[in-house]
Amino acid sequence: MTLIGDTAGKPAGDIIKDGTDASFVADVVEASKTTPVIVDFWATWCGPCRQLGPALEKAVTAAKGAVKLVKIDIDKNPAFAGQLRVQSIPAVFAFVGGRPVDGFMGALPDSQVKQFVERLAKQGGAGAGSPADDLLDMARESMELGDLGGAAQAYAEVLRHEPENVKAMAGLARVYLASGDSDRAREIVDMVPEGAKDPELDSVRAALALAAEGDSETAPLEQRLASDPDDHEARLELAKALAGKGQMEAAVDHLLAIIEKDREWNDQAARKQLLTIFEAAGHSSEIAKNGRRRLSAILFS
Repeated sequence: MTLIGDTAGKPAGDIIKDGTDASFVADVVEASKTTPVIVDFWATWCGPCRQLGPALEKAVTAAKGAVKLVKIDIDKNPAFAGQLRVQSIPAVFAFVGGRPVDGFMGALPDSQVKQFVERLAKQGGAGAGSPADDLLDMARESMELGDLGGAAQAYAEVLRHEPENVKAMAGLARVYLASGDSDRAREIVDMVPEGAKDPELDSVRAALALAAEGDSETAPLEQRLASDPDDHEARLELAKALAGKGQMEAAVDHLLAIIEKDREWNDQAARKQLLTIFEAAGHSSEIAKNGRRRLSAILFS
């Protein structure tokens, strides 16, 4: 096993190297303008650092030059760690184009480390998209991994260069919505240029519409349904409230129950609400895909 700070067994060249404050600009900032660079801030006394270090080295080596790794002992080189506001270690930052665009703190499982390196490696591959497109891809993958901080950082970096990038604005709004700050998400959506079109923007707007129902009390509606399972109005309102609280699957169950009993009820109100949930969750989400399959089974039975 390669230990942090060891030099034996490393690949030839400068794919993995020990960095210093003096070499940071050359090894990280300038180097990342041609190849993505991962910076691993560590210390000899840090147990989790010794767990993360070999996983990072293995993943970077497997990337075969598409990504570089610079390891910096913060005890000997505190300057840039301080500038990047490193408060705990291990702390990992991904640099692209001379700027940090992603990162995480603490030791991650090997599988997540591998995913982190692989998505960064896409920046250096042949046929890579524009820097904005690459950052958007990284942001979306961070969201899928539940890394809201990394996603927000990538979306913000896109907006720093392209203030009216609709995909980045919609993505950042989605991050705020996922973190429970629907007011801030709504502010960002309201800043989108008039007439702008994007599927993710439509999805976020649908999610915000659902979130507006999240303050509704569910207990009275559940009591009404306990008394009368065929109270479609109560079931619809309960589905809206559950969806607003993020309980999408439960909301879908209630809406499908209405459709199964009376698909035409209230001008197909349940089906319309179901489609709003699919849009809010994302048409490629498991909630939407499973819900559409179940809806089809009901409609064509």
